[in-house]
Amino acid sequence: MGEVLVTAIEVVPVTKDNWRTYRDVRLAALLDTPRAYASTYAGNAAREDEAWLARLDAMHVWLAFEGDRPVGLVALSHDDELPENEAYLIQMWVSASARGHGAGDLLVDAALDGAREAGYSRVLLDVGEENVVAQRLYERHGFERTGATWDNPLFGGIREIGYAVRVDPGCRPSVASGTVEA
Repeated sequence: MGEVLVTAIEVVPVTKDNWRTYRDVRLAALLDTPRAYASTYAGNAAREDEAWLARLDAMHVWLAFEGDRPVGLVALSHDDELPENEAYLIQMWVSASARGHGAGDLLVDAALDGAREAGYSRVLLDVGEENVVAQRLYERHGFERTGATWDNPLFGGIREIGYAVRVDPGCRPSVASGTVEA
């Protein structure tokens, strides 16, 4: 029986030095799980380099690495439609080969810590109703359903469920809300 080598997962911020890796991972995510996003591979693949770099000015992005291999990403975005103290967790993805190894938890932690550092007190996200695994992940980090839903027109109208969590110091719950059944 062969020895199993477990490589630690590290989460790093995306900068102007590693933005091409972000681009490649984002495109891989859109190919792997297109139903999970409100944008398409084709639209993102057509972006010029300058547009990818501009994204780094508009949001915070983190990559997960298993050894030297990128295996996931998450981003935190604020737009003018949100109150100043709120941001969206977006672009969450972990490669199939790294799922179940803790990368998702580390990425969500990085985004929530980034939200605190940026002065946000509430983080929102939308997740497909069919994506129960992701719902469990978010609930482990204290996210609760907001009651908001919307139909994503891409890929046959997937029902998206709104979640939110407070990120003020001392307010982040340490147990799941329990809305997703096993």
